[in-house]
Amino acid sequence: MSIELAEQFEEQEEYEKAYDEYKKLLNARPKSVELLQRTAHIAGILGKTDEAEHYFTKLLENDPTNEVAYEQLMDMFINSDKYKYYSYRGNLHLIQQKFEHAAGDFKKALDKAPDTARANVTRFILAGIYANIGKENNAIDEYLRIIDSHDAPDAAYLNLSKIYEQQDVLSSAVEILERAVKDGHESQIIKDNLANLYLKNNQTAEAAKTSSDKMVQLRCLIEEENFDEAQKQIDAMHSDYKKNPKYLTLVAQFYYAQKDFDKAFEYVDEFAKFDKNSPLIYQMRALIYEEKGQEFEEHYNWAKYNYIRGEKDVALNEYMQAYNFKKDDSALVYTIAELLDEMKDRTHAAEFYEFLVSLEPNNKKALERLGEFRESIGDYKMSVEYFERLYEIDKRNSAVLKSLAKGYEKIKRPDKASEFYEKYLKSGALSEEETVSVKKKLEKLEGKKRDYVQTSEEDGGLIDWIMKFFNK
Repeated sequence: MSIELAEQFEEQEEYEKAYDEYKKLLNARPKSVELLQRTAHIAGILGKTDEAEHYFTKLLENDPTNEVAYEQLMDMFINSDKYKYYSYRGNLHLIQQKFEHAAGDFKKALDKAPDTARANVTRFILAGIYANIGKENNAIDEYLRIIDSHDAPDAAYLNLSKIYEQQDVLSSAVEILERAVKDGHESQIIKDNLANLYLKNNQTAEAAKTSSDKMVQLRCLIEEENFDEAQKQIDAMHSDYKKNPKYLTLVAQFYYAQKDFDKAFEYVDEFAKFDKNSPLIYQMRALIYEEKGQEFEEHYNWAKYNYIRGEKDVALNEYMQAYNFKKDDSALVYTIAELLDEMKDRTHAAEFYEFLVSLEPNNKKALERLGEFRESIGDYKMSVEYFERLYEIDKRNSAVLKSLAKGYEKIKRPDKASEFYEKYLKSGALSEEETVSVKKKLEKLEGKKRDYVQTSEEDGGLIDWIMKFFNK
């Protein structure tokens, strides 16, 4: 029993013998993608369609993105079974991420479905594709048809409910999961999702009845302001849940509701240890600061919350409101300048970098950004001034040396340009190609430098003569 023997039978077109050998090999290596593909292919040649499909299906279980398998399955059923043909073509388009084509294929497969069960499977896939490509209403229609057939899986109810929730139609999201329970779908995941929807829809009592989850029960007690019972549950849960992020946020909410802000902050900080980039951290801090009447901290944390969520315009507005309370906070000024830079508003960013330099004259980042900004608008004289200040702080910064060399070249100071090109050359930060380029520049600047010195001396002599003339 060897693959060489099976291949030999295949080359000699002794397909039955090759097929038997491949099956023997598969018994020893049932998950081999190569053997499954060869066995399925030979089964197809022998007209053993069901067996070929079986092996191709096994192949796809081990190699879900195998396009060849889908193509061969399509070829097998193109004339004999249009439901399977369109289903396999749809799957091929899915793995190729051609979602519109896949939707068309599964819609055609649906028309050819031989029974309700397979129609529902096809509808479920089609609904998922519609949701993925932004056709939520089409997805809703397909999920509702599955549910109306009284043979729907839990996932159909859950997916439909999720679409309604994303559309902010909470009442419909709740209604679908209530229907799931009524239809006999009482799995824990259905109940937990329904309870969370009840909470979002301010139906606290219903949430408490629906879920046995301790977290949900605790949240219900807090939102109903049943603080004595909530405290008992917190105490009972603490040893097992003290490292559970969700528990920590609920305890923070509990203390916030009782206006014990120090304890609320303590639990927010504990939560932050588990997910330091969560927007929830800053949302909770902002709410606490708002209750405490600390407006600077409130707006600063709302800004952080919105920035993490990608709402940069809202974040900027919150930072500006915080700035109105503390215009001398250099960290805030720097944050605003960077955010404006990120939003491509370089003019306003430069204004805040100027504020920052007035607060911190040696702030390297601000001086660098101001030098770059002035260079970008063609104000090379001011650009050089900022880079000179930066050079005094950081004389070994090769980027600053290069910027000064280029800046002085732009403002017709070949003597200074040469000086900084020489320093840049000695910094060792250049590539071989750039070293050659800088040396050529220095050669060209040498002549300009002599002319500049001579002109300066002549101008100096003229000034001396004029001064003597007026002093007679």
